[in-house]
Amino acid sequence: MTESTAQAPQFISYDDVYSAFTPSDAVATLRQTLQDGFNPANDQSRSAIPVENGEFLIMPSTTSSAFGIKLLSVAPPGYQDNLPRIQGSYVLFDGTSLSPKALIDGIAITNLRTPAVSISCTYDFFADEDATSPLRVAIFGTGPQGRAHAATVESTFPQRDCSITFSSRTEPDALDDSYRWAQAGSAEAREATRCADLILCTTTAAEPIVQRNDVADNAVIVAVGSHSPDARELSTDLVAASHVIVEDMEATLREGGDIIQPLNEGAIKKDDLLTFADVVSGKVTIKRDRPIVFKFTGMPWEDLALAEAIADKLASQH
Repeated sequence: MTESTAQAPQFISYDDVYSAFTPSDAVATLRQTLQDGFNPANDQSRSAIPVENGEFLIMPSTTSSAFGIKLLSVAPPGYQDNLPRIQGSYVLFDGTSLSPKALIDGIAITNLRTPAVSISCTYDFFADEDATSPLRVAIFGTGPQGRAHAATVESTFPQRDCSITFSSRTEPDALDDSYRWAQAGSAEAREATRCADLILCTTTAAEPIVQRNDVADNAVIVAVGSHSPDARELSTDLVAASHVIVEDMEATLREGGDIIQPLNEGAIKKDDLLTFADVVSGKVTIKRDRPIVFKFTGMPWEDLALAEAIADKLASQH
């Protein structure tokens, strides 16, 4: 038996990830990946396998320089409040040697990736605006993803005065004093949503929580909370009245109930949908004459892009 000469993979903890990479770094990495010509349509499919007390997600992806897989467990809401709903790891391989390169905390990757997708797609709608004007943000959901979205907005637009209001059914614990909270459905929550430039839906809701009359004509709305055909956060009338961006045609039409249901109802047409890659690469330009909706469910390439960038940055520091 020959002795292995492969180097042991680097273990990258949650704290290691955030010491090396800021939310704005994650946004820039995803945007650069698409601007360099990566086509999400060539990505691998995500698998969801039912397990005894939840779901097992398997997300593989590959590029010319690396390949990897994210393995996550997802618990139903309220299953064990003392544990995160999402747990797991990312295994990164070197594309040349084919050796395992890093084992990365899966929650850190997910908490960086998800809001980075939201903001990398919508970045151009806010980056060139008057830096002295406030950026009004309404976030539905106060869990880890809601809070990660707030941190990503602030990290990506440091020149803007970000006014962030969270809406949820119950008051969250230990919310930063710089944020406001409003009871979902209250007059305060409705006003914050109506005045918002950017609306981020990060909930586990199965039925629409945002309607067309709830938002301004120039609002940008991101729906990220649901990832099944029978669940959605946005109403049909809102989607039908908006410019609609999808993460990827195939992935969205497989999992994105916010888009699948209006399509099935005949309220929108597939030909009218724009893609994340085309928007970020500048192949299409969207007029700000009505609301803009971006729907995504998460794709493996996004995790791989961040995992490789994080591992390379940490390796360069040693």
